[in-house]
Amino acid sequence: MRDTWKAAKVGLLVVLAVAATYAVYRFVDERSSGDDGYRVWAVFDDAQGLVPKSRVLIAGIQVGYIDEIRLWGSRARVDIHIDEGVPLHSDASVTKRMASILGEAILVIHPGSVDQSRVGDGEQIQVAGGAPSTDEILQSVGETARSVQAVARQMEHVFGTDEGGRQMASALRNLNEALEAVNRTISQNEEVISRTLRTVDETTGTAGPQLIRILENIETVTADVRHIVGENREGLTGAGGDVTETLASVNRASHELEQVLDDIHEVTDRTARGEGTLGRLTQDEALIDEVQGVVEGVADLIAPISRLQTIIELRSEYNFLANSFKNYVSLRIQPREDRYYLFQLINDPRGLTEVTQTSVRRSPPAAGEPAFYQETRIETRDAFRFSLMFAKRIHFMTFRFGILESTGGVGVDVHLFDDDLELTVDLFAFGEQTYPRLRARLAYEVVERLWILGGIDDALNDSSDFFMGAMLRFNDEDLKSILPFAGGVASGG
Repeated sequence: MRDTWKAAKVGLLVVLAVAATYAVYRFVDERSSGDDGYRVWAVFDDAQGLVPKSRVLIAGIQVGYIDEIRLWGSRARVDIHIDEGVPLHSDASVTKRMASILGEAILVIHPGSVDQSRVGDGEQIQVAGGAPSTDEILQSVGETARSVQAVARQMEHVFGTDEGGRQMASALRNLNEALEAVNRTISQNEEVISRTLRTVDETTGTAGPQLIRILENIETVTADVRHIVGENREGLTGAGGDVTETLASVNRASHELEQVLDDIHEVTDRTARGEGTLGRLTQDEALIDEVQGVVEGVADLIAPISRLQTIIELRSEYNFLANSFKNYVSLRIQPREDRYYLFQLINDPRGLTEVTQTSVRRSPPAAGEPAFYQETRIETRDAFRFSLMFAKRIHFMTFRFGILESTGGVGVDVHLFDDDLELTVDLFAFGEQTYPRLRARLAYEVVERLWILGGIDDALNDSSDFFMGAMLRFNDEDLKSILPFAGGVASGG
């Protein structure tokens, strides 16, 4: 009779779950087709990184979400749901941006000018230029790297040989000789130059009404210069010889520079003809296609990482009948809006159950009792459990499967009221008891990041219990705001 009642309970629960799922689907379907907001659309050349349900922002505030993405000729049409009470005008524009390095691609809308007419339901808005994509950045980096490599190879060809090194050393020696000659000329005439500069300084130091005196001083200076030249005629002659020698060195250096330029011209000609490694790199289409394929492969590898989002949950539940707390620490790695990987650590008072069977022998046995009997002991103690699950969201429902509290299990989450209300059902621990462990939880976000929750645990077995609790849930944007503050507190401590 007892087994029959349990089977009836299971059947009734399945019927209620099917009815609840249908009711939720009808409710959400009617709600999505209501007049809560309106829809606009835009056409993008590249919709990479955008997924349905991605956020739509104005001035950093979410005002809607991406409703649908589909092909529009050779471009992508993106339908956008805008919340009620958020007006857009005829000159409004939309831009695709990356939220963060680990974040998602989002849409940012400029609502336009208030003196323009308002955009109606189903009308198109224009797309403004956004930040460069990862493909464009990688392509630019690749072109820069190829240019640097070409210049390096040319320099190696010109100066990397023994002949090029000798030519460069000779040119530097000639230049050094020219500079030394100029330095000697300045040193030999240092006194003359110093006297001339002092005279010029005295001349320019007086202004205004002393203009006549300045002219007289200029005449005096001219005479002094004539006298100085007469006294230092031999020195100036020697300096002229040094200058001639310097000009000869410069002439030799110019001839050697012409030879270097001829070598460079030869390198460029060979490159244009496709000779050598650099020439093949610029002329071989197959090699260019291979390099482009490598760059595209790197872009495909980096694109999912740029959309990666991290969500952390801290949850605590109080079990009324067991009079104990159950605590969860969850890490959700979400590469896309519609899927994530769940890592969870649970401190459960019912965490570890051990079943021990002992054979007992009576010697001698009591009257009417067997000499041997088997004793079964079940011990449950506090221990840590873990979960490792993969989740996939389809419309308003998320399906999970994997390891749930150290056993195989499955689960489903139903999201209602713009994801502010969640209904969660988990089924796991098959074979530990008569029936698997069924847990149902209803959670509501009372304020941003803070949830209250309640439900029933182990509903199919005699050890069922009721619980209530609270949960904190924050993402990588919150982590970026919290971590600098936490670092400051730690350094202060």
